[in-house]
Amino acid sequence: MKHNIKITFVLIAMFILTQFIGLFVVNHYINDGNALPFGLETPQPNTQAEYSSFFVTIIFAFIVAILIFFLLTRMKIEFVLRAWFFIVVTIALTISLTSVFSLFTTYTFIAALLVAVALASLKIFGRNFLVHNFTELFIYPGIAAVFVPILNLYTVLALLVLISIYDIWAVWHSGIMQKMAKYQIDKVRVFSGFFVPYMAKGMRAKVKNWKKTLSKSQLNKKKIKVNVAILGGGDVVFPIITSGVVLKTAEITMPFGLKQFVGGFGSALFVIFGATLGLSYLFLVSEKKKFYPAMPFITAGIVVGMVLGWLIL
Repeated sequence: MKHNIKITFVLIAMFILTQFIGLFVVNHYINDGNALPFGLETPQPNTQAEYSSFFVTIIFAFIVAILIFFLLTRMKIEFVLRAWFFIVVTIALTISLTSVFSLFTTYTFIAALLVAVALASLKIFGRNFLVHNFTELFIYPGIAAVFVPILNLYTVLALLVLISIYDIWAVWHSGIMQKMAKYQIDKVRVFSGFFVPYMAKGMRAKVKNWKKTLSKSQLNKKKIKVNVAILGGGDVVFPIITSGVVLKTAEITMPFGLKQFVGGFGSALFVIFGATLGLSYLFLVSEKKKFYPAMPFITAGIVVGMVLGWLIL
């Protein structure tokens, strides 16, 4: 196991909580018929050809976003990347918080926007890992709410496969993912994903002993090694998008004479269960000081969950 049980449990707990927040947010906009903030009107495709067209657009946008990110890193203009992160975080938080605040107030957009701007400012410029992880719980549901309307069961499965292939290449072959994460943390000082720093048991014992025997000035000169447990944002958002697509799917005719796939809340829960199962298996078999692409494991878990839901429901 790459991380200790406590840290692993924290990551999995945050992952699961975000999935359920995602279901709530997506349901608010998709099934309850509420409009997205900022005038973000999503198209309503009706045919497979229209869904396929939007799928190609998403892939193209994904490639362009990665290229722009690399261009900005080469130019070493971190302030532009921080501004980019600030805008995206503010929009995503506003989308999620609007759905939450609709339970308490009629001034949902204004309240959500004010809170989103405050949280985004603390996240981007404050460097507090508690604020960072709290905002991550709501960022990915907001992003998912934008993409769910333009995907169906077939295109979201194709998206999962392509993202998993990219993840394998980016982590195990090119190492781009590790470089991107390191650059975000060290230079941009913003990381898109869950971020949990912790000390190993031996280091904690050393620090405890130093505090008893050393002065404050001597303690400040000591090098304290801090481990970091991370879970990338893509590993969190794609399961939410998938469960959201399943949530909105009434039924779909399966090929080869198989029975119909019936979506809805129950099937979406099986997606969350499968994604959590895949992620948990990865954490169980992963080794220290090694990097792993999470999406292949999560995608496999999602497929298992969907099949179980299809057989049981």
